[in-house]
Amino acid sequence: MLIAFFVNDIELEYEGYTTTILAHEASRRGHDVAYITPGDFVLGTDDDLRVHARMLPATKGSKRGRPRFFKDLQAAGPRELIEIASIDVLMLRNDPSNDAGERPWAEFAGIQFGRLAAARGCLVLNDPASLSEAINKLYFQSFPREVRAETLISRSTADIRAFAKAHGGKVVLKPLQGSGGQGVFLLDGKSGKNLNQMVEAIGRDGYIIAQAWVPGAEKGDIRFFLMNGEPLRVGTKYAAMRRVGAKGDIRSNIHAGGKARAVRITERELRVAEMIRPKLLRDGMFLVGVDIIGDTVLEVNVFSPGNLGSCSTMAGVNFAAEILAAIERKLEIRRQHPGQFDNRTLAVM
Repeated sequence: MLIAFFVNDIELEYEGYTTTILAHEASRRGHDVAYITPGDFVLGTDDDLRVHARMLPATKGSKRGRPRFFKDLQAAGPRELIEIASIDVLMLRNDPSNDAGERPWAEFAGIQFGRLAAARGCLVLNDPASLSEAINKLYFQSFPREVRAETLISRSTADIRAFAKAHGGKVVLKPLQGSGGQGVFLLDGKSGKNLNQMVEAIGRDGYIIAQAWVPGAEKGDIRFFLMNGEPLRVGTKYAAMRRVGAKGDIRSNIHAGGKARAVRITERELRVAEMIRPKLLRDGMFLVGVDIIGDTVLEVNVFSPGNLGSCSTMAGVNFAAEILAAIERKLEIRRQHPGQFDNRTLAVM
């Protein structure tokens, strides 16, 4: 199997990133690995889509550890021009919001060329057609109302002020498009006088989400991985962790200074996961990260959910192996039933 990982920028990848963990596991299992970035696609006049890729050939039974694997990636020589049809699996692991500001041309590259790749027989995960609908947090509003915090999306300071008043003066403000805890503010009794400045700061990049404060949020949230619509687990161990924000910071994102803690998944979290499962399956969302507080889902990350390594370390199991085994199974299903399943359906089988 040749599996390609689409990322924003190879130079911005790290050894501990979930993408690196998945790529290393693929290599360890004897698969060939390639990395692709937004500027690497070429569509010729004959509609033959080719890509420039940084290739990392693997050896069967390779014992190359992840540190060495990552060093080999960084040291890889000139990129090779390959046809997209020769790639068995393309994992879209970029964060479009990271390119929205300085490289707007790159924001939709993965989705656009992912569609072309799927049309040429490449299995694209997650399904690019559905990812195009999930480019911002409006996608989250299509999940069941029972699992969502009450939300207002607006650019009006007056609307946001009225919403905050209706919810006891305590709400979370964040951009409609963004990730990693960027541009997130808590509006409460202490910061209420700064509402105009908050709206101005967030509103520079578009619409603003005002979200009712969820009781228990001060204790952090749970990052919970779902695969094929089901909780990702090995035996009785779930791919999940509690993320606790730094002191005085409402953001629990690890990149924003949050800390990872072990967590026990209960029937409450499993019930929430079951409620969002039908939509994830319909949309061909193979691997997602769900952020939960109590009975409430705060976000569903369908582009590049992170923290898989921390989940594996705390659980003492290799969740990446489970993910790669599922991908291998999809290719086997496609081989056994040629032409019978479209990309969106096969993505979650």
